[in-house]
Amino acid sequence: MALAMAGCASLRVEPTDASAGVTLPPAWSAGAAARDATPLAQWWQRFGDATLTSLIEQALAANTDVASAQAALRQARALAQVQQARLGPSVGASASAQRSQSDGGGGSNLFRAGFDASWEPDIFGGQHAARDASALDTEASAASLGDVQVSVAAEVAQGYIALRNAERRLAIARENLASQQETLQITQWRVQAGLATSLEAEQARTSVEQTRAQIPALQTTIAQSRHGLALLTGRTVAELSLPEGGALPQPADDLALAFPADTLRQRPDVRAAEARVGAAAQRVVQADAARYPSFSLSGTLGLSALTLSGLTGGGALAASLLGGVSAPIFDGGAARAQVSAQQAALDQARAAHRASVLTALKDVEDALVALQGDREKLARLRDAAEAADNAALLARQRYASGLVDFQTVLTTQRTQLSAQDSVAAGDADVASDHVRLFKALGGGWTPLPPASSAASASNDKTS
Repeated sequence: MALAMAGCASLRVEPTDASAGVTLPPAWSAGAAARDATPLAQWWQRFGDATLTSLIEQALAANTDVASAQAALRQARALAQVQQARLGPSVGASASAQRSQSDGGGGSNLFRAGFDASWEPDIFGGQHAARDASALDTEASAASLGDVQVSVAAEVAQGYIALRNAERRLAIARENLASQQETLQITQWRVQAGLATSLEAEQARTSVEQTRAQIPALQTTIAQSRHGLALLTGRTVAELSLPEGGALPQPADDLALAFPADTLRQRPDVRAAEARVGAAAQRVVQADAARYPSFSLSGTLGLSALTLSGLTGGGALAASLLGGVSAPIFDGGAARAQVSAQQAALDQARAAHRASVLTALKDVEDALVALQGDREKLARLRDAAEAADNAALLARQRYASGLVDFQTVLTTQRTQLSAQDSVAAGDADVASDHVRLFKALGGGWTPLPPASSAASASNDKTS
């Protein structure tokens, strides 16, 4: 027992923290608020778009990647139950019937029935470490499922924004096409009246056809966006029910962020990496425990009789109890090499965890900077679009009065179309920036209670 306790004392595993090895900033560099952080589990509801909410809920329920991750989680839970069951004794029942016949003599029967039991006491904690590693694997699978849910929700939102943006740009192109067709008609009348040349008419027709050429490309984008949304929601294109011509979703601007450390606790990929570090640490314990002796207890209790009725009537009682111990003496260094291999796996898991923390910080900072920049850009684009609208209106009026040449009309119309299209794209960029920010913050899933605390408690007992 002294040897066992001495061996266990070296098997303590230190808990892992989300910020281990990384110096976290006290606040986000973009200056976002860090009080009363916005709930992120269902961030899409902040967009106030019932269609978007419905699409994301459908995707989370029917997406094939989500279904695969759910199956992986069920598998991890079942394997954890297997490891848990190995800690207790196993009991089985057996029954047999035998008939023997010798030359020149009569035959004889032998009937047996009984119970077998075996148990391996976990003196050095190897089985408990395997149990705790499986529990942490389950936690990592749950976080991986959350990571898939976060990605799917963001992809649906991005696809929906792309669809609404393409529909809006299509409407802008058609409106400008109608305006340019009116200008072409006026120019043709002026040519007939001798007030304009055929060159101006051809220039007007060129502008009309160039704008008309944009429409098929936008229609293709709309169709492909619908196809992508159907795939994400686990449906065929024919099964996807999606109204046309909806408004581009825009979230409220009152977004408040948690502190960086709180964000890391929310991110599913960081949680998964943290759980994998804990599982790898427990496997180091398991490999180290294999270097020490193992103990086993087994026993049988049964009845034997020459007739079946004698067996049911009590028969002859037979019982046995066996205790055993085995210890490695020479294995060529295989056990120590296995410990070294698991230690290297632990180092890899720690490096991956650090990388996930740094990636999380980068993702949020990038999203914040992009959102701030695109908001400022959109404000300038809206001013430019307003000026382009005014310029196009004045140019048409002055051209009709003969005060400006036709080239001025063409230039202002093209500028107007470009400015309006840029505003539509800018609106979509701001909406997409919000989605990327919510994804970077780890929004779109509900974390399960961590299993690592239970594993640590169990590990403390073994130590």
